[in-house]
Amino acid sequence: MRTRVITAVVALAIFIPILYVGGIAVEIAAAVLAGVGVYELFRMRQLAILSFEGVLAILGAVFLVFPINKYLSFFGDTSNYLLFYLTVMIILGFSVISKNTYTFDEAGFPVLVSLYVGMGFQNLVVARSAGLALLLFAFFVVWATDIGAYMVGRRFGNRKLWPDISPNKTVEGALGGILSAVVVAIIFVIAMPGIFQHNLLTMIIFTIIFSIVGQFGDLVESAIKRHYGVKDSGKILPGHGGILDRFDSMLFVFPMMHLLGIF
Repeated sequence: MRTRVITAVVALAIFIPILYVGGIAVEIAAAVLAGVGVYELFRMRQLAILSFEGVLAILGAVFLVFPINKYLSFFGDTSNYLLFYLTVMIILGFSVISKNTYTFDEAGFPVLVSLYVGMGFQNLVVARSAGLALLLFAFFVVWATDIGAYMVGRRFGNRKLWPDISPNKTVEGALGGILSAVVVAIIFVIAMPGIFQHNLLTMIIFTIIFSIVGQFGDLVESAIKRHYGVKDSGKILPGHGGILDRFDSMLFVFPMMHLLGIF
């Protein structure tokens, strides 16, 4: 517990100023986190990150996260996606020139990894560019879901939610997480009504969706770790695991919030 607390304090001391400053600070931080996330997934599969596909997977994720056209005006508005697709084309091309030693199926792993991690952190950047309050709303919804699920599940949990994937999660805990997230949404709407384009009822409905999506993102990460036989995605955060252990829910929630027009 002491290690967890120290790690959390240090991480927040670094992360909070970056979020407050915004702009290129958040863009660089998100790109770095995406790169670490790609590394963790390669590590779980016991693949070398300093390899042809590893480097391209990191580049693909960074291309999705960092708004290149913002700083290089000759790139178009869709340059992020086109540069990402360039890495896909190169990876697929390698399956041709490698004379079938590198197959189409193997090429799918680095592509999916960079897309999964890159799109999640890209929408973190988009959320911050829309305003610090909206980014905090996204974080608090995820954190409230996690805390509510843990507290309610520990006290009242009886029915397992998905025992084959995450044996400690319960249906009661999942419902508690949703309720906690809704309370956060209500507080934000009352305290800062001007930041949302939607009314209270709509925000409650959307927040229920966000909480469910976030918990599903957590289960996806658990399924990946179980598939590869690892306890944590990494060791970069002592007591907390890896970057994906901390951002697994957010990688699903941020894109969904963007899709539904929260930012």
